[in-house]
Amino acid sequence: MLREIPLRLKEYFEISSGRRQDRRILLLTLYSEGVEGWSECVVGEDPAYSYETTGTAWHMLTEYILPSIVGRDAEAPEDILAPVRWVRGHNMAKASVEMAGWDLAARADGVSLSEKLGGDRDVVPVGVSIGLKATDEELHEQVQGYLDDGYARVKIKIKPGRDIEMLAGLRERFPDAPFMADANSAYSLDDVDRLEELDALDLMMIEQPLSYDDFFDHARLQERISTPVCLDESIKSEGDLALALEMGSCQIVNVKPGRVGGLGVSLRLHDTMRVRGMAVWCGGMLESGVGRAHNVALASLPGFTLPGDISASRRYWERDIVTPEFEVEHGVMRVPTGVGLGVELDLDRIRGLTVREAAFG
Repeated sequence: MLREIPLRLKEYFEISSGRRQDRRILLLTLYSEGVEGWSECVVGEDPAYSYETTGTAWHMLTEYILPSIVGRDAEAPEDILAPVRWVRGHNMAKASVEMAGWDLAARADGVSLSEKLGGDRDVVPVGVSIGLKATDEELHEQVQGYLDDGYARVKIKIKPGRDIEMLAGLRERFPDAPFMADANSAYSLDDVDRLEELDALDLMMIEQPLSYDDFFDHARLQERISTPVCLDESIKSEGDLALALEMGSCQIVNVKPGRVGGLGVSLRLHDTMRVRGMAVWCGGMLESGVGRAHNVALASLPGFTLPGDISASRRYWERDIVTPEFEVEHGVMRVPTGVGLGVELDLDRIRGLTVREAAFG
């Protein structure tokens, strides 16, 4: 069953490529022998982050992917997608199927998704992401609030015109706070002199400063700056990671399971980076509690040593669609221990919000 529900963020969330408040969320439920598995497709409403959108994902899932998998046997979650290996791209649409398969498999085994994935932690360190703000005063106030809430790291969105001076003001106001910056591809190598100024600000990393498909220039930038470069949009597969590591394009990788095609690929990316002694962390895509539950389970793996973008439910929503809602306590979030996702779906709320649905089988 594929559903679309609207959810409104508590405030506009702005990055270098645009702003949004209203989310169109796709929820997928797979059924097998009396067991069900849930997932969330993390596409955005527009193609600013990826060419995939709510509309393209709905089309791919309903026209090609879901009709091809219904009624077929699968030995493991990743095998569910075997009939549609011929479909190029559309990682986010495919990931929603594979991730629902992981939840289904965990429920069938009577274990939590974290345990099914090989997680070994009861809590995970979490950070928070702050969109672009019109004034420094507004930004400082919000940062102070999240630090008071105990977040272990604060990510600041930047773009040309709202970058070095803004970050320098934050560092002066909060000299010991763990900050990172995220540019969402807002810069080019022509800005290297400007980006070199980041080195004086003691940032954990600069995330995706250059184009999403430019490994070469990211390698050249990393040679010029001591601030670690973290790749996000660039890493969509194991091949992308191999290329980035070979070229020296980054020191850190943000693993978003929806972006890379699912939890199976995420596990292998995690393992590759861990063997190399390099850092990974789990990013977020403004998910509801369904997607957040998948992210928390993934972040419980031992290689996810940096705080992820796995904020509390109340950071984004007046009311989430799961119970209990996710909370942050002293910079960490508890990993659900119940079967599967470990949280209960608010089915009445989901049904009431549903604006369209499609069933197969």
